[in-house]
Amino acid sequence: MKDRRLRLLGIPVLALLIALLTLEDLRTLLKPEILLVHLAISLLFTATLWLGTRAIWAGFLRRYPRVEQTRRRLWLMAATCLLYTAGATILLVAFMHQLMPPYFSLAPRDLLTQITFNLIPTVLVLMLYESIHFFEEWEHNVRRAEQLARTGVQSQLEALQNQLDPHFLFNSLNTLSALIDETNAPAQEFVAQLADVYRYVLLSREKATVPLAEELAFVDTYIALQKTRFRDNLQVSQHIPPHLFSRHVAPLSVQLLVENALKHNVVSREHPLSVSITADEARGYIRVQNSFRPRAAGLGPSTGLGLQNTRHRYELLQAPLPVRIEPTATTFTVYLPLL
Repeated sequence: MKDRRLRLLGIPVLALLIALLTLEDLRTLLKPEILLVHLAISLLFTATLWLGTRAIWAGFLRRYPRVEQTRRRLWLMAATCLLYTAGATILLVAFMHQLMPPYFSLAPRDLLTQITFNLIPTVLVLMLYESIHFFEEWEHNVRRAEQLARTGVQSQLEALQNQLDPHFLFNSLNTLSALIDETNAPAQEFVAQLADVYRYVLLSREKATVPLAEELAFVDTYIALQKTRFRDNLQVSQHIPPHLFSRHVAPLSVQLLVENALKHNVVSREHPLSVSITADEARGYIRVQNSFRPRAAGLGPSTGLGLQNTRHRYELLQAPLPVRIEPTATTFTVYLPLL
């Protein structure tokens, strides 16, 4: 949080208010030298308590940033600020006792009174920073909700514009299946797989995330279609622990990475394309890695738009980890966070 102006303005103003509230005799206002000393002492106490409380608040916010951790963070902050206020007050009073013994007593009762009074600016500062953080998070969530709403409306408009396409394609696939000889099992299977792929693409438009099991099943079907063309020149392996199948990913995100590998790399008998789909469970990622041997001229120019959109989708989904891309001389690896 950028609060330099807040500190430069807030500390003197709060110190002045406290100085005025703690004046025992209003006639002190007519004595500038006494008033300045009183204000300097108030400024010392206020700055110490403000800066210390801010440091505690910032430290706990970094350690417990998530919404579900708010209650724990607030309790720990309150306890730590109480201890800090007590310790800082005792040290400051002891310091001032050396300079002005008649005005700063080290008696336990007087120290307890001073600690209790100093809790007031501590609580005010803590509430101020927590309120600012709350409104910043609220504003961020409102903007995110509006962005998701705009994205949803755009998707609905695109679906309405293309509503004839699904019926036309499915009817065409059914007609094609009827025209294929029943004894031609590979052709019948290819048409069925193509229908499954298109059905998944249509259904996934309505979902923000899908279970990993569904996405991998779709990837299997997509790979089966591609192997009809590339045969053994395309080698794909999957090693995902079954207990991760219930985790979620953005729909079509894994398939996009396989498609990109086919689009931009050589796939031949001499140089088969190897793709592995594994899980990095410790770090919360699914990893898609392919051998890297770029085409001289790919099936299409590489704009990076697909990966950029994937990153943006996971940001909108508030993924706990960012999408990671790690290219090397021989491999291209993308890590998608498990949701």
